[in-house]
Amino acid sequence: MSRLGLTILERQLPRGTAQSAKIDMTPDQRAEWCQQVAIKLIEDAIGDKYELRSTESVGPKIGEELMHGGILAALATMAAIVLYVWFRYEWQFGVGALIAMLHDVISTLGIFVIFQLDFNLTALAAALTIAGYSINDKVVIFDRVRENMRRYKKVGLVELLNLSINEALARTLMTASTVFVAVLALVLFAGPALYSFSIAMLWGVVVGTYSSIWIACAGLVYMKLRPEQLRHEKVEKAEKANA
Repeated sequence: MSRLGLTILERQLPRGTAQSAKIDMTPDQRAEWCQQVAIKLIEDAIGDKYELRSTESVGPKIGEELMHGGILAALATMAAIVLYVWFRYEWQFGVGALIAMLHDVISTLGIFVIFQLDFNLTALAAALTIAGYSINDKVVIFDRVRENMRRYKKVGLVELLNLSINEALARTLMTASTVFVAVLALVLFAGPALYSFSIAMLWGVVVGTYSSIWIACAGLVYMKLRPEQLRHEKVEKAEKANA
């Protein structure tokens, strides 16, 4: 490409046996017509030695619009999840789930910064998948907490949360281990097309399991969730229904 007169800012070499490469062009060369000309020049230069199976190019305007729309979709999805948990349980559960979910997503973004991974729409999809996986695990534990709040009326909140976590711990670890093995296979064998997605999911499984146990439930303690409050509300609703 240097011989063709193209200036390269960054070059991503193939990993292992993967036959793909990424080229980051200078700002002056990122216009759509410049990219198409560059692809044509490269095809003419190396087409007789290599088989070019596919080429992809995204202009800066289209890329910016896609990323902007993806970020808005991610924020809207997380807001809808929190509202559902808030409506389904108590407001403390919704806030605890929001804090834990933000912890999972932000720490995943930190992985991309630390290891200088390419953050694209595939990685954004991974962040949404992590949010969904994380909230699913937290809802399972929250359900167990609510059941135990009705069953053990004289148990303190910390003891009740500890009991609920231990009861759901086997399910949480088995589910996380299964997903971890599946995602690890993607990291090792899926190739560069899914590399960002796989790395994000691998980290998300670990941190999502951690936050379900030590962040989401701990938030209920700091927000002073009282089992008596939920029990009284259920009793009042039952009395009104019977009346």
